[in-house]
Amino acid sequence: MKCENCTKKECSKKQKNGDQPNSPADVPSSNEENDEPSEFHKLANAKIFFSDCLACENCVTSDEAVRVSHQNQNELFHVLNLNKKCDTSKHKVLAVSICPQSLPYFAAKFNLCVTEAAKRLCGFLKSLGVHYVFDTTIAADFSILESQKEFVQRYHRQNQEKHALPMFASACPGWIQYAERVLSSLVTPHICTAKSPQQIMGSLIKGYFAMQQNLSPDKIFHIIVAPCYDKKLEALREDIYTPLYHSQDIDCVLTSGEVFQVMEQRNVSLKEVAEVAFDTVFGGINESDLMRHDGRRSDGYLEHIFKHAAKELFDTEVKELTYKVLKNKDFQEVTLEKNGETVLCFAAAYGFRNIQNMVLKLKKGKCPYHFVEVLACPGGCLNGKGQAQTEDGKPDKALLKQMEDVYTAVPVQLPETNGHVQKLYQEWLEGMDSVKVQQSLHTKYSSEKPVANSLDIKW
Repeated sequence: MKCENCTKKECSKKQKNGDQPNSPADVPSSNEENDEPSEFHKLANAKIFFSDCLACENCVTSDEAVRVSHQNQNELFHVLNLNKKCDTSKHKVLAVSICPQSLPYFAAKFNLCVTEAAKRLCGFLKSLGVHYVFDTTIAADFSILESQKEFVQRYHRQNQEKHALPMFASACPGWIQYAERVLSSLVTPHICTAKSPQQIMGSLIKGYFAMQQNLSPDKIFHIIVAPCYDKKLEALREDIYTPLYHSQDIDCVLTSGEVFQVMEQRNVSLKEVAEVAFDTVFGGINESDLMRHDGRRSDGYLEHIFKHAAKELFDTEVKELTYKVLKNKDFQEVTLEKNGETVLCFAAAYGFRNIQNMVLKLKKGKCPYHFVEVLACPGGCLNGKGQAQTEDGKPDKALLKQMEDVYTAVPVQLPETNGHVQKLYQEWLEGMDSVKVQQSLHTKYSSEKPVANSLDIKW
């Protein structure tokens, strides 16, 4: 990648005169590399608070807390500044992947439809100096497809394998962190081994995309834009690290709110930014409209797995799911009956109180569900604390309602119908049941000793 300055001589001359090198955007500096402090040092470093996620002091080590604090806007601008210098050995290809649940936040903030907000957000990021902007829906496709397949396998093994069912969803990092660090072997064998969309996107960018572009993974700086803070913790996981290149699959996670802060400090409105189409991992441009998965506030694991299981196991087509609200709107169940017998019983448990109740049922051997979609945030991913709260830290109900409205307007696409996914199974993963699928799309969970009385904690 060529330095934006013509020659080292010109760079030296500019520095001698006290001028900044030319760039397509006025990029704030970082403290590193002896740069002058910028306006972005007014932004607080990222921290994980209990009110933001399920990560209490039992879940986060002091080392992790420090590493999470480094994941902020300054990391983005530090890389942008390095790319302006003539030392090309320090240049990075900047790739940003945006979660589908972050896009409604920008659409609601600027009164746009999700597709338009996505293209304008892409335009804004590229105006800063980002090289590639991706939509992570394709990674969620992989995660859902692998989860569907695993559920059917577990269902067939339920009489032979104690921990086959219930199967718990694996997409929420706050839930996974809590399960590994606090609940341990009571729960981890029940968790689906399919990686989360964020983890799979990391593999796609630092694996397949890097190979397509003939780039070493450590030459790519990969940023995820996500709705919650727990994604920052997930980026630190050891199983998304490539030792050969000393490279994390995800280098930095920014919440939607942190990206919005950048816009505010630059006095930019998305309505004034030119639309630019998302990139694809194949190296081209995605000119089609955005698609989403079934699911009112999240990636829709429950709905997709339920419909798939009904068809695969009981030859039943389910068009619409009927939810039964239990103790509250964040604890609901869906059932399938055949010949007067309940053959599938799924649940959605959002927020910690509902998670705690579900785990207590499991501990007592009274969990009636085959599958549970577990999410740390009450209300699901749209209600992530990195985007759906007011300045005083309270839920922004009006904004959340706007986000829900624009999100449900996005067309639904079944993962099975995504031709790009099928192509990647063959080109990247060497088939749908290959060893590489297990290596790239699945993970293992640690089973640390549970914290004493952890199930009795009152939240």
